[in-house]
Amino acid sequence: MLRSMPTQRTAPADPSSPEATPLAQQLAALYPVLGESPPTGWEADLAALGPALQVPASALLFDEGAPCRGFPFVLSGEVRVARGAPQGRALELYRVQAGEVCIVSASCLFGHTTLAAHGATVQPTRLMLLPPAMFMRWCDHEPFRRFIFGVFATRMADLIALAEAVAFQRLDQRLAAALLGHGGTLHTTHQQLADELGTVREMVTRLLKRFERAGWVALARERVEILNPAALRNLAGGSNAA
Repeated sequence: MLRSMPTQRTAPADPSSPEATPLAQQLAALYPVLGESPPTGWEADLAALGPALQVPASALLFDEGAPCRGFPFVLSGEVRVARGAPQGRALELYRVQAGEVCIVSASCLFGHTTLAAHGATVQPTRLMLLPPAMFMRWCDHEPFRRFIFGVFATRMADLIALAEAVAFQRLDQRLAAALLGHGGTLHTTHQQLADELGTVREMVTRLLKRFERAGWVALARERVEILNPAALRNLAGGSNAA
C-alpha cells in the first residue's frame, strides 16, 4: 500500500483527543466487525505494529503496477483511488474515508497481483497498515472475511454505475451531478473536478462557464456557488440543457 514517502508515527496525543483512545478501540468503533466478532489475537497484532501512521495531504500512497504492501484501515482523513497517470489524466474510482475499505488493495492481496489503480491522500490522513500475511490470517476468520466481501459488493455496484455514466452520459450531465450534494457552495478546483470525471480541465472550465451564463452557478477561485440546483438536477437526469 504505502510506497516510499514521508510518513511519521502519530505523536502522543492530548488525552482528550480521539487519537488518545487505544488503537484497537478506535478501529472497533470505525469497523464494527472488529468490535462484534474480531479475529483471534487481533489486539496483540495491532500492538505489535505500533502507532498509526500520519500521512500528509497529496501524498501518493500506492502506484498502479506496484505490489501491495498491506491493507489500510483509515482512522481519519481521505484517500482518493483513481485509474490513470497520477500526474496526468485519471478517472476517480472511489474515495476511502474513515471506516471504509480499499478494494483495490484487498483484491491485490487476494489475487497476488499488482495494484490496478493509484491512491493519494486528499487531506492529512491517519491509517493503520496491516501487513499482507496478517491480513490474510484475519481473513481466515469468517465474519471478517464476510465484511470484506460485503464491501466488495457495494463498491462493485458503485463502479458499475460509474462505468455506465462514463459510457452513456454526456459530460455536462456528469458534471451537473458532481456539483450536487455538497450544499450551496462547492470548494474545489476545475482540475479536481476534471480528475473526478476523468476528463481534462479545459472541458470542465468550458462547461462551468456555460452553466454560469445560464445562471445556474457562480464561479470564483476554487469555489463554485450553486444558484439553481433544480436546473442542475434536471440536467443530471438528462431532461434539460444549458
